[in-house]
Parts: sequence; structure tokens; C-alpha cells
Amino acid sequence: MSTATAERSWCVVVPHHARGARQARHRLAAELGNVVAASLLADVIAVLAELVGNAIRHAEPLPGGVVRVAWRLRVDDAGAEAVTVRVTDGGASNRSPALRPVGTEAVDGRGLRIVVALAEQWGIERDGLGQSVWAALSGQHPAQQAAQHQARQPAQHQAKQPAQHQAKQPAQPPAESSGRLAAQPAQPSLD
Repeated sequence: MSTATAERSWCVVVPHHARGARQARHRLAAELGNVVAASLLADVIAVLAELVGNAIRHAEPLPGGVVRVAWRLRVDDAGAEAVTVRVTDGGASNRSPALRPVGTEAVDGRGLRIVVALAEQWGIERDGLGQSVWAALSGQHPAQQAAQHQARQPAQHQAKQPAQHQAKQPAQPPAESSGRLAAQPAQPSLD
């Protein structure tokens, strides 16, 4: 039995400015809008917006005053979709991206919590150019995956297993591959 995977990647450079996040959202939606399910696209756009917004607010730009935004779409032969987004900036000299405590009255500080809630994995990588924050999402929301996993457990074990509510930690990025895609319509809101 073959398990072929089709892959398609994009990379764009946007200004290290508030309009850069908007440009990244619109470009991603234009490229993936007719390719992935609307619910996955909405989650990917939300995660991308948070990562680009964080890069603009908290990090230095890359040379040229820009942020590099990349995404990769993978579709396996069963039609399962997965998108990995990556935002590369010049890094911050005083801190790394991390989840931090946020009070109910705080007006910011929830960006990575949104990423953690929507993504299956996320991580941070550094190189000589700067830092990249990436997140991997699939066509199935993590809560749905957990529910399906729980439903597959034998009935006698379900009552004994407490619900887990642990924050996801950064992970290693998914492996690379290549291929072509089939299209599916989707129309999320971008603004």
C-alpha cells in the first residue's frame, strides 16, 4: 500500500510593519483559499497573523526591514491536509518567544496561547540570520483528535483516564517532501 504525499510551499517577504501582517494574511488566503478546507484555512490565517504580529511587535527585522513568511501544504493520498507556517525575523536581544502569564485585564500577551490552542505543534529555531517560529496545523482540530483518540480507547479504560489539559511545548518541525495538490473551495474572513 502506497502512502503518497503531495506538497506545495510558498515564501514571501513582508514589511516589518503592521501592514506586513495584513499582506501575509491576504497572500496566504489567495494561495490556499481554493486548496484547503475553510476551517483549516481560518485557523492557519489566525496563527500566521499572531506569529507575524509577534515578530513585528517583539523582534528586530531581517536585513532590509522585512519579515520572511513561509508556509507548506501537505496532502496525503487519503486527502488529509496539513499546513506548516514559519515566520522568520531578526530575533530579539532580550528574550525568546514564550508563553507567559496573562491577567484577565491585560490587553496583550495571548498570541502564543492562540497558536498553542490551534496548532498541533510549534517551535522556535535560531540560525545566523535570526529566529523562526513555526506552527503545524492539520485539517482536524487538536480537540477533535483527542476526542477521537479517547473514543478509540476500550470502554473500561475511559473512566480511569483523566482529561489532560497541558500546554503544548515547542517541538521539532515536520519533515520535508514534495508533490502536487488537488483543490477544494474555501472562503474565510481576513480582516
